[in-house]
Amino acid sequence: MTVDQQTPSVPGQGASQGRRRSRKDEILGIAVRLFASRGYHGVSMDDIGSAAGVTGPALYHHFAGKEAMLVAALIPVSESLLAGGRERVSDHDREPRAALESLINFHVEFALANPAVIALHLHELDRLPEEPRRQIRRLQRLYVEEWVQVLSVLRPELSAGEARVMAHAAFGLMNSTPFLGGEVERERRAVLLRAATLSALLHAM
Repeated sequence: MTVDQQTPSVPGQGASQGRRRSRKDEILGIAVRLFASRGYHGVSMDDIGSAAGVTGPALYHHFAGKEAMLVAALIPVSESLLAGGRERVSDHDREPRAALESLINFHVEFALANPAVIALHLHELDRLPEEPRRQIRRLQRLYVEEWVQVLSVLRPELSAGEARVMAHAAFGLMNSTPFLGGEVERERRAVLLRAATLSALLHAM
C-alpha cells in the first residue's frame, strides 16, 4: 500500500485557519505518514525522531510515545468530522438533497487531504487503548448518524439500518483515496468521487 506523502490536516483547524503549524504538529504529521506507510509496529520512536530531525529527549517532550501520537492523530480528526457533518446538516436543515451534497463535498475534501489519516483509521485503530478507542468509535457512530438522518428523508423507503449500510458504503468509496495513485489529478478525482458517491446513495436499490 502506498499513501500520498501529504501532511495530515484536521478539517477546520491548522493551516485552513491560517494558524502556523507548531513543531508538535509537524512531528505528528511525520509520525502519521510513517505509521500509514509502514504500519504502527513497523515504526519506532527513533524512526520518527530521525525523520523529524529531533533527538529522543526532544521527541518525548512533545509525546509520551507512539500510542500518544496515534491518539493525538485520530481523536481530533473524529471530533472535527462530527462537528463538520453537523454543521452541514444544520446549514441545510430544510433541504435534504443540498445537505447530502454538502456532506459528500466535505468528506471528499477531507479524504483527499488526509489519506494517511484514513489509512490509520482503517488499519491501526485497534492499537489504541480501550478508552480512546471507545471514544473514537462513539464519534464515528455519531457522524454516521448525521448521514443516516439525511438519507432517511431522501430515501424514505430505506429503514434506518439500510440507510446506515448505505452511509458506510459511501465512506468506503470516498475513503479509497489512500490507495489511489497520481494517475488522475486531484480536482478530477474530487469530481469523480463526489459524483459516484451521490449516485450510489440516491439510486442504489
